[in-house]
Amino acid sequence: MRYSIFDAPVRVYGIPGFQKNKKLERFPEELRKQLCPDDASQLSDILTRTVGARAAFRTNSKNVRIDMKLKTLQHDVGMSRFACSSAAVYTGKGDEQIFRGLAVPGFDDMTGDIAFIKEDITEDVMIFFPRNEIVEDIIITLDDGAKILPPTPYKYEKPVVFFGSSITEGGHAGLVTNAYTALLSRWLDFEYYNFGLSGNCRGQTEIGEYICSLEPSVFVFDYDHNAPDADFLRRTHERFFKLIRERMPYLPVILMSAPNFEHMPEAKERREIIKTTYKNALDSGDENVYFIDGEEFFGATERFVCTTDTTHPNDYGFHKMARVIEPVLKGILEGLE
Repeated sequence: MRYSIFDAPVRVYGIPGFQKNKKLERFPEELRKQLCPDDASQLSDILTRTVGARAAFRTNSKNVRIDMKLKTLQHDVGMSRFACSSAAVYTGKGDEQIFRGLAVPGFDDMTGDIAFIKEDITEDVMIFFPRNEIVEDIIITLDDGAKILPPTPYKYEKPVVFFGSSITEGGHAGLVTNAYTALLSRWLDFEYYNFGLSGNCRGQTEIGEYICSLEPSVFVFDYDHNAPDADFLRRTHERFFKLIRERMPYLPVILMSAPNFEHMPEAKERREIIKTTYKNALDSGDENVYFIDGEEFFGATERFVCTTDTTHPNDYGFHKMARVIEPVLKGILEGLE
């Protein structure tokens, strides 16, 4: 029995609008054209690729095979093929998920596959899309006669939206599922959109308006790194926050500063800019804004083993980040129940 991720009852998460238009792209074409009229630009590619997307279903099939076909195959100087171009497969639900392995493309191959054996009980299977690539299709092969059902819904189905840099996008995690966004989703069981834009998160107004149109449950504003300098961050950070707040007065918003505190000459100044946005919101009576200090992410010990290049967290760094964010986000989500 063979199914495409485009076939019901398989459910694709993490891609706004997929249920209506069946397009595997993070941002719609009209928004991409607004932001980058040149279709050949780096930003256009980043806006299209499907980082954060997941396909899920339930089955009692003992044998499961996943075949992935890609439209792109992009090398990354800071990440292995396992990390940037592979689909990660899990069974189970939430923080009890079991890692089953990777569908890994070859160096010159646009396809990758994985086959595994599980118990013949009905359980969830979730496929996490690659970080760097544009996926054409993923084919699921199950035992003849096996059941395939819709996945168990997330506890929090209304999406959390993350907007930020390559760190938000999961840059230099060893696996796509070790990014802080994916870890938090697994631990707290929520749907999310990963709007990390490697090198290109500049607090763009168009993206703010698009985020509001999605009506998220929580907005995590992880914008710091990609501002060219502190003055640019000062001009754009609070402006973007106010755009969100004007359109969604009661949306919980988490403001975060960068984690690699020791290696950014302007780190303290940048943090104060973000804290100013936060303090001004509090002073105006905003009760739905939160601030997380990036200097706290890596803790007091072993700070210098948390990145790969003094900028991007490794798996250990991402795990530390997620543990700091978790109680804040958990409290917000529980308050929305």
